[in-house]
Amino acid sequence: MQIQSTLKSIGFDPCIIRRASICSYESEMNVVMYGGGGTISLTVDGGEILIEVKDDGPGIENIELALQEGYTTAPAEFREMGFGAGMGLPNIRKNADLFEISSEKEKGAYLKILFRLDKGGG
Repeated sequence: MQIQSTLKSIGFDPCIIRRASICSYESEMNVVMYGGGGTISLTVDGGEILIEVKDDGPGIENIELALQEGYTTAPAEFREMGFGAGMGLPNIRKNADLFEISSEKEKGAYLKILFRLDKGGG
């Protein structure tokens, strides 16, 4: 929620705040469930908002598969709590103007989530 409150305090349009909040929430949940810890950073520069996520997890074995709606590797304990529906990465991709993901086995995952303010999002 810190990203949401920071963007609100700067005075961004509610539409861009909503999109960035969705992406940061989904990213945070992935870090908590799969990443074994990590970092999420926010950079506001000129006409862009950048969220970068780096986790310390086992990495994503098949990124193409992980980007498909409904695909999940979440354990039962998370699914029972209502998480792990396989919508996290697809939601991030849908709400970002630019979404890049990379991962390496045993070295975690890296997400670059960019919002362009001149594209009608804020």
